Amino acid sequence: METTRHFTATVYVVHDGATALHEHDRLGIRIPPGGHVDRDELPHEAGFREVREETGLDAELVGDVPGIPAPAGRALPSPRYQMLYDIDVNGDGEAYHQHIDHVYFAAVDSREIDPDGDDEERPEAWEWYTPDDLRASAIDPDTVRIGVEAIEAVESATADGVAGRDGPTEG
Repeated sequence: METTRHFTATVYVVHDGATALHEHDRLGIRIPPGGHVDRDELPHEAGFREVREETGLDAELVGDVPGIPAPAGRALPSPRYQMLYDIDVNGDGEAYHQHIDHVYFAAVDSREIDPDGDDEERPEAWEWYTPDDLRASAIDPDTVRIGVEAIEAVESATADGVAGRDGPTEG
């Protein structure tokens, strides 16, 4: 059996100690903004686009881009995680469609959700979760753990003055 794999990008956006999640209609779970990486995009660029389309917010990645001299290349922002998710599984439990997800953490300057895409969830579908909210929820454990870590990383980077070095204008 052949497995089809797609690259995706997910961004845990954080503002004032909370991260934004929405109810995914088809999957029936709460997730952060994200989606497929288009053919002409790098993973972090797809993340910026998805955040903008789904929330209307401009994200500023938190993390370092190593300064590696390369005559014909450049270093890209590293995702915090790369996750492999089974999307479609056959009757024998074998995945025939998977997503290779590049997971990033980012700061945003507002909690005002105003989608900028054509077929996005309405603003009411989004909720902001603090670490305590996440831990007390019935949200999937990976989303809880990564969401809490994203909040802590963004809060720490903001306090240290390092958030926003990999914003959407770069890349």
